[in-house]
Amino acid sequence: MLIAVLESDRDQVDMLRHELMRVGHVCQAFDNPQDLLAALEHQQFEALAMDWPAGEQSILPALRAIRSVAPSAMPILLLTQRMRENLLAEALDAGASDYIIKPLRRSEFQLRMQVLLARAYPNRHVGEQLCFGPFTFEVDKSRITRAGATIDVTQKEFELALLLFRNLGRPLSRAYLLERIWTQDADTPSRTVDTHVSRVRSKLGLRPENGFRLVPVYSYGYQLEQLAPAP
Repeated sequence: MLIAVLESDRDQVDMLRHELMRVGHVCQAFDNPQDLLAALEHQQFEALAMDWPAGEQSILPALRAIRSVAPSAMPILLLTQRMRENLLAEALDAGASDYIIKPLRRSEFQLRMQVLLARAYPNRHVGEQLCFGPFTFEVDKSRITRAGATIDVTQKEFELALLLFRNLGRPLSRAYLLERIWTQDADTPSRTVDTHVSRVRSKLGLRPENGFRLVPVYSYGYQLEQLAPAP
């Protein structure tokens, strides 16, 4: 897929291009919104990774302009420093699809982009495989392998595990997990989430030695974390 990158830092552009090319995408970089807007008049990009300097509201008009001329399905991933929630809300309202906090971790950036592309273009991802460290999710078969070995999971456990990995590094509330996984079962108790999380943690071996850790978030829910490799 052809992915645009709006970023003025050349080192950052090189890193993003490298990560996108590793999973088979083609990257075209722009260092200012005007050049990107001009390119959108005659090129169709499948996604955009867009840098947002910390606290800069001036990027919002550019984001709105890009969204107004870009294909409606095209996801826009913001690369941003931590900032006030109201600014992030404005950016999402202006047309951003998701955001990732800098400094960027290569694997997380690649993962976020793959997830956005899968959601935006589901017909292109029939039979897709999503890889996270030693874990591979075969979406059409609802199968998980770790280092090539199949892990025996139920359909609900597969859906829960995939949701956790797709939201790597983000806390997810029990209410959100119930809504996404047990959407048709209105009377499902919250302890069902805890039971399934425990099973997923055990079956997948989500422990530090496997590079991931599934932890509770007090009085809220759960968060799956990817750990840095030991030096």
